[in-house]
Amino acid sequence: MKIGIYGQFYHENSEIYIQTLLDALQKKEAEVVIEENFLAIINQNQEITKNFSEFSTFTELDSSFDLFFSIGGDGTILKAVTFVRDLGIPIVGINTGRLGFLATIQKEEMTESLNQILDGEYSISERSLLTVETFPKSEEIHPLNFALNEVAVNRRNTTSMIKVETLVNNNYLTSYWSDGLIVSTPTGSTGYSLSCGGPVIDPQANNIVLTPIAPHNLNARPLVLPDSSVLTLKVSGRENTFLLSMDSRIATLDNETKIIIKKAPFTIQLLQLHDDSFIKTLRKKLLWGEDKRN
Repeated sequence: MKIGIYGQFYHENSEIYIQTLLDALQKKEAEVVIEENFLAIINQNQEITKNFSEFSTFTELDSSFDLFFSIGGDGTILKAVTFVRDLGIPIVGINTGRLGFLATIQKEEMTESLNQILDGEYSISERSLLTVETFPKSEEIHPLNFALNEVAVNRRNTTSMIKVETLVNNNYLTSYWSDGLIVSTPTGSTGYSLSCGGPVIDPQANNIVLTPIAPHNLNARPLVLPDSSVLTLKVSGRENTFLLSMDSRIATLDNETKIIIKKAPFTIQLLQLHDDSFIKTLRKKLLWGEDKRN
């Protein structure tokens, strides 16, 4: 079994969970390959008792990997997606932070969950992504022109609204006067889109969501579309540029740039334990329907 590992140390006691993972993988005699910068940080950390300097490292992945472990929060998983891309390697998120909505393994149950995974007791949750093309072409976007959670356009360096002219399958929908517009996958529906009033969508649904950010036209509401839809956006405003984000990556684009957003031709595989489900995560993480009468 060949395992890739990527992570970050910004959460308290991260070293404990990294040590637990590395010890479990060595016990199973797995071939472990660690992202180059992350391994350097591991070897500098005084709290990790073994020296892992002999471990192989990667800067890019290939299809020979069986699993890819992401250690951190949901932001780390989104970064892991940029390593995995279209290779079809299942991602195992280990939540060392707070909410960790996308994570497979919670730190409180780490040892038990790791044993299940290394014994093959898991399923795969396929997640759709979005791709972005711009005209004229932006070098800031390529080659990582995809997003697992959402693509969003936002105002930049101004308190003024922007206008987001929006077409669906070349049919004019509306022009949103707002701080921006979020185009979300079902996976991303519980993130930025939700905080702006968007709906929660099951990750297996074949949809995308348009959610305006602080719209000034009060009749503008989130819109659910089939994920076969092709969106065309054009932004204008008092500033000459605006921001386009793909998950945690941000590019600056000129006004009137034509943006094409559509479903990606590949999916991301998130590993899921047998006793977990999206419904259970909603109830547990987002306190879904929390009511003392229940």
